[in-house]
Amino acid sequence: MGEAVEAGSRPRPSVFVITAVVSALSLVIFAVALRFGWFGPDVGAGANFCEAARDGLIKQPANTLSNVGFVIAGLAAAFYLDRHWSHVAHARLLAAFPALIALLGPGSMAMHATQSSLGGRFDVGSMYLVAGFAAAYGMTRLLGRGLPTLAVLFVILVVAAEVLGASDVPAPLVDTAGNLAFAVLLLIAVLIEVVIQRRPRHPRSWRSALVAVGAMAVAFVIWSLSHSGGPLCDPDSLLQGHAVWHVLCAVSAYALSRFYASERFHNDRRPAI
Repeated sequence: MGEAVEAGSRPRPSVFVITAVVSALSLVIFAVALRFGWFGPDVGAGANFCEAARDGLIKQPANTLSNVGFVIAGLAAAFYLDRHWSHVAHARLLAAFPALIALLGPGSMAMHATQSSLGGRFDVGSMYLVAGFAAAYGMTRLLGRGLPTLAVLFVILVVAAEVLGASDVPAPLVDTAGNLAFAVLLLIAVLIEVVIQRRPRHPRSWRSALVAVGAMAVAFVIWSLSHSGGPLCDPDSLLQGHAVWHVLCAVSAYALSRFYASERFHNDRRPAI
C-alpha cells in the first residue's frame, strides 16, 4: 500500500497494520473487561441518551454497536494514508490519527455497554484524544514544527481538556463540562485550519472539510433532539438517535482525515519537519 520504502531509509511501518492492531487489542480488552465486570457497577452513565437499559452484558445495544463505525473509519483512514503516503505533506505527523479515530469505538462502547462511571471516563477520554490531536496537528503545522512539538501540544491539550471536563463550568447546549472541552478543542482546530488555508501550501480537499463539518453539524442536531424525553427519543427502539450521532461522527472523522491527507508538497518540495 503506497510506498513503504523511501530512498536511504528503512521500510516504514504500515499505518493500516498499526491501526488494525490497536483496534483489535482495544476491542479485545473491552470485551474481557465487560465480561468480568472490570468497568464497575451501573451508575446510569449515558442513561440520558434515551436508549432503555437492557438486561445482560450490553445495557444499550444500539448505542454500543453503532460505535463500530469509528473502528471502520479509522481503518479506512489508515488505508488511504498508506496508499498516498509519499504525496501527503505531513504524513509522519498524521500517522497516529487513524488509530485515535478507531479508539473512539471501544471508548464509547465502554460507557454505553455498562453505564458505569469508569466507562463514562473512557468515553470522554477517547473524545479528547481525537479533538486534542486535531487541535495540536493544526498548531504544529501553523508553527512549522515537527513531531516533538505535536506530541507536547497533544499532551497539554488533552490534559487541559481533562481538567476542564472535571470542573463545574456551566455548559449550555452541550450539557456537561466534558462535552464543552471536546467542543472547544474542535473549534480551535477549525479556526486554525481557516488560517492555514490562506497560505500557499494548504489542504486541497475542502470538499472533505465541508463533509466533516456538515456531518458533525447534523450529528449535533440529532444528538440534541434524541436525549431522554426529546422529540426523537424512543427508549425501546433499536433505531436510536444517539447511535446515528455515532455513525455521523465516524463519517466526520474519516472526512477530516481525508482533508488532512489532501495537503501536498508546495513546489514539489518536502517540508522541513
